[in-house]
Amino acid sequence: MSVKILAIESSCDDTGAAVLVDGKILSNKIANQKVHEQYGGVVPELASRAHQENIVPVVDIALKTAGVKPEELSAIAFTQSPGLIGSLLVGSCFAKSMALALDIPLIGVHHMQAHVLANFIDDPKPDFPFLCLTVSGGHTQIVLCESPLSMRVIGETLDDAAGEAFDKTAKILGLPYPGGPLIDKYAQTGDPDRFKFPEPKIPGLDFSFSGLKTAILYFLQENQQQDPEFIQHNLADICASIQQRIISILLNKVVKATRETGVKDVAIAGGVSANSGLRAALQEYGQQHGWRTFIPKFEYCTDNAGMIAITAYYKYLAGDFASLDAVPTARAEFGLQRG
Repeated sequence: MSVKILAIESSCDDTGAAVLVDGKILSNKIANQKVHEQYGGVVPELASRAHQENIVPVVDIALKTAGVKPEELSAIAFTQSPGLIGSLLVGSCFAKSMALALDIPLIGVHHMQAHVLANFIDDPKPDFPFLCLTVSGGHTQIVLCESPLSMRVIGETLDDAAGEAFDKTAKILGLPYPGGPLIDKYAQTGDPDRFKFPEPKIPGLDFSFSGLKTAILYFLQENQQQDPEFIQHNLADICASIQQRIISILLNKVVKATRETGVKDVAIAGGVSANSGLRAALQEYGQQHGWRTFIPKFEYCTDNAGMIAITAYYKYLAGDFASLDAVPTARAEFGLQRG
C-alpha cells in the first residue's frame, strides 16, 4: 500500500504544503508574505495572521497538484520546532485537526533535521555517515548524520547565524530586506579580494559571526568619513569581500570537521545554501579535498514543505508518530543532539 503524506511548513513567514507518495515529492507549494518587507524583518504577529489566511488554499492546491484526495492520505506532518511560536501554532493546529478528522497518524518534524534531509529528495544522495553544513537565518550547524533519524550537531554558531550575518550587513549597507540574496547578487560582479575582513579564531568546530559584523560596521564608518559615497562607489566589491569571508569561515570549519571525523561525503542545507557563492565554493573545496559534495535544488534550500515531507516519510517508516497533544516549541532539540 502506498504511503501518502501531506506535509505542512509554517515555522516563519512562508506557508508551505507538500504531498509525498512513496518517498517522491509530487507537489511543493509555498505562499510568501510580502508584508514584512516594509518593516525590514519578519513581524511575528503579522506572520501568524498571514498563515491563517494562506494555509487552506496552499494545502488545497498541493493536494490537487499531486492528484491525491484527503481520504487517501496515510499521515499528516507538520513543523513542530523550532520557529516563531505563533506561526508554528497555525500549522500544528491545522495538521492536528485534519489528522483527527481523517483518523490518520500525525508526525511532528524538527525543522533543522528536515533541512538536512532535503538532500534525500532527489538523486544523487549522500551515503551515511555524512556531514551537513546547515546554514540559515537562525541557525548555523555542522551536523554528523549517521542515519535519517540519527544526527548529531558537532559544531554550531556561538552568536549570530550566517544568514543573520548576511542580512544584518546588508542592512548596514542600506540594502532592503531580505538583504542576503542582494549581497549574493552584487558579489557576482565584485572583486572578493578587494577588502579584507577578519576570520574569528574560534576553537573547535563552532562558529562566530558577531565580531565579523562589528568589523564590517567599523570598516564602513571609517571609510565613509573619508568618502560619504564610499558604499555606493564600491558596493559590488564590498559585497564580494563580505561574502567571501562568510563562506571561508563556514567551509574552513567543514574542512576541520572532515579531518576530525574522516567523513568525505559533505552536503549543505538551509536558506543560505541557495547562495551561489557558497554552492560554487563547496564544489571547489570538494575537488581540492576529495569530498563528494551534495547540494539541494534551490526550491528545497529555503523553508519549504518538501523537506518536511521527506523527513516525515522516514519517521513514518520507523513508526515515529506524534500524539494529538504534541506541543510546538520555538526552540527544541528533539531530532538533533549535540555531541
